[in-house]
Amino acid sequence: MEAEIHTNYSCMEKKFSDLSLSDDNSTAFSDCNSDRSGEFSSASSNNRRLLLSCASDNSDDLIDQLVSDLDSSSIDVQKQAAMEIRLLAKNKPENRIKIAQAGAVKPLISLISSSDSQLQEYGVTAILNLSLCDENKELIASSGAIKPLVKALKIGTSTAKENAACALLRLSQVEENKLAIGRSGAIPLLVKLLETGGFRAKKDASTALYSLCSIKENKIRAVHAGIMKPLVELMADLESNMVDKSAYVTSILVSVSEAKAALVEEGGIPVLVETVEVGTQRQKEIAVSVLLQICEESVAYRTMVAREGAIPPLIALSQSGTSRAKQKAETLIELLRQPRSGNAAARSSHVSV
Repeated sequence: MEAEIHTNYSCMEKKFSDLSLSDDNSTAFSDCNSDRSGEFSSASSNNRRLLLSCASDNSDDLIDQLVSDLDSSSIDVQKQAAMEIRLLAKNKPENRIKIAQAGAVKPLISLISSSDSQLQEYGVTAILNLSLCDENKELIASSGAIKPLVKALKIGTSTAKENAACALLRLSQVEENKLAIGRSGAIPLLVKLLETGGFRAKKDASTALYSLCSIKENKIRAVHAGIMKPLVELMADLESNMVDKSAYVTSILVSVSEAKAALVEEGGIPVLVETVEVGTQRQKEIAVSVLLQICEESVAYRTMVAREGAIPPLIALSQSGTSRAKQKAETLIELLRQPRSGNAAARSSHVSV
């Protein structure tokens, strides 16, 4: 998220550390900062003008002209204006406030609904860059950006889909937007992106889902959309560079019973046990946390975990892990050693993830 400096309205970036499932999850998620799409392909006079403006403190006149151009009847003029606004917002954080105050948000949202895929992509990307500033998020959401962003997530170019996922993540950092985004149809599309997208798309989708699924209604939507299948597959693929992210998303979902059942049905228990055995220290700890959550109220799941051979790697973790990992491993071992004891270790529910 951004740290706002209200004296000069600049919005400076910091790590995505407020998704506090645990103390060390911030490095598991790469933040969606400004867009990572290409710069202008040609060195036209307009582009040189823009670069000079980025290096100066007198961009107000240019911004006003660009916002006016967004309403042009010429698609080419609109494209150029949206591209330049995107770059101004990307390279100078203080421009994000200026551009929003100049009235750019609504015309940019209109571009997201364009039938021209390139114009839609430019609109999405400009909105993403404006959303990097906390002061703009409420304005963007209240101006009607959520549904067009969801449409771009469905039918846009690959870049538009990735940047739409990032923009929805940014808007979801305002708590009251999470329900609206969930109810707009975004979650099944993010699950599809997680399953079928490239590496960057998977990262962006997982980060957005992690934020949105902090509320129960969206957890259930994600489970119904089939999220457990790609999460289990990504956790099982140690070469995917997605083990940590998928495990963290799983860990927030399994607080609801539907997610526990879906995780087991998709073969998650063997994958989690293997992670406890061969994963990194962080992966082992989050895998144990997930296993604790699915075992604490189910004798059947405890039996499945024990039969999968979980106790030896758990004993090893209880002896060599971090203090928090040791505590979780010991609690889970106690659960597994009395699989028919009902709620014998109810205190496991108090072990923090």
